[in-house]
Amino acid sequence: MQIVKVGLLGLGTVGGGTATVLLDNAEEIARRTGRKIVVDMAATLDPGRTRELGLTQTRVTTNAQEVVSDKACQIVIELIGGYEPARTLVLQAVANGKHIVTANKALIATHGQEIFEAAQKKGVIVAYEAAVAGGIPIIKAIREGLSANRIQWVAGIINGTGNFILTEMRDKGRSFDDALKEAQALGYAEADPAFDVEGTDAAHKLTILAAISFGIPLQFEACYTEGISKVQQEDVAHAEELGYRIKHLGVARRTDNGIEMRVHPTLIPEKRLIANVNGVMNAVLVMAEAAGPTLYYGAGAGAKPTASAVVADIIDVIRKLNMASSLANRIPISGFQGDGVSDIPVLPMAEIETSYYLRMLAADRAGVMADVTAILGESGISIEAMIQKDPADERQAKIIMLTHRVKEQQMNQAIKEIEALGSISGEVTRIRMEPLA
Repeated sequence: MQIVKVGLLGLGTVGGGTATVLLDNAEEIARRTGRKIVVDMAATLDPGRTRELGLTQTRVTTNAQEVVSDKACQIVIELIGGYEPARTLVLQAVANGKHIVTANKALIATHGQEIFEAAQKKGVIVAYEAAVAGGIPIIKAIREGLSANRIQWVAGIINGTGNFILTEMRDKGRSFDDALKEAQALGYAEADPAFDVEGTDAAHKLTILAAISFGIPLQFEACYTEGISKVQQEDVAHAEELGYRIKHLGVARRTDNGIEMRVHPTLIPEKRLIANVNGVMNAVLVMAEAAGPTLYYGAGAGAKPTASAVVADIIDVIRKLNMASSLANRIPISGFQGDGVSDIPVLPMAEIETSYYLRMLAADRAGVMADVTAILGESGISIEAMIQKDPADERQAKIIMLTHRVKEQQMNQAIKEIEALGSISGEVTRIRMEPLA
């Protein structure tokens, strides 16, 4: 049986998981590929890690450049994460004629276009299934399984940390801070959780999903990003009372005017399947023209789920090499042929239209609601539902409203005018809503 030698960059959580899956499932993998996969070389700052993982025959180095330049390694697996030195190492590996497998969503979202173009010129493959939603094969589903469809929109819970926090707030009545501390204690959140709770991680993943769904260039900087740190427990409870769940959602939608690409807290009708995805689990809902809605659910992170996607990519690369096909006959890296990628504009958030949940504290006296509704009416905003709660201060009333769909810029102006009223205390809380139907 022929041997395929691979080089690993990084033996951390995902790198270690990848090595374990390759070793534990070696016989099954060989049955699927007709080839034996050998981790011939690994770069790690902890050389003893190879012994822990049972990589007794693997050459080990602390210099990643040695792996990308090694003549024996046919496939380089980049699992160090981040922007640099990952970008430099991957481009060097491509220049050296190596095929690439990566789980690095930040790298693909920000430098993917440059890497894909270099790979196309060099005739090598770049595989990145593990970059989005861990063990869920969402890249392959969109790029291959739904390739006969015009994708209309994609909506996903694609960060497990944020989903865990919102689930704890709903199920156990925790505050955001308490739920975050629990996530950190359980190892779901880092000491500095901003990357997850402020939406950057989800925005990286959504950028990739938008590119392969709509055939547009990767453009992370165009993705509107808003985190969940301002979501209050009372908003979670009010949403539940109104028949909704708050989820940190990534939404990419094709419209007549361009592409929407946004990550933010979102009210979803509780009857939707995706609204019932809880804890650290991920889910992606895809609306396709012919297939209709399809939902993909599973573990979005962790050593073995992510390693499953990494190894599946390695197998995919080997299968394509077995076919000895030219690059033109392979599945394009972005899912679209080079001349099929369109520079459709990504809409600014101000131009995007959604419904809204609004919460405000108003003086409990006659005429206040008339002032608020007058501002909404003048801004072209109609109210779908409204409830009033009595807070501890009897001189004030808590008002919760659901609106019909309206452009963000109209809502921004209306909120500004409402907050300027002397009868309104503090800021108006605004959370967007999506029917996902």
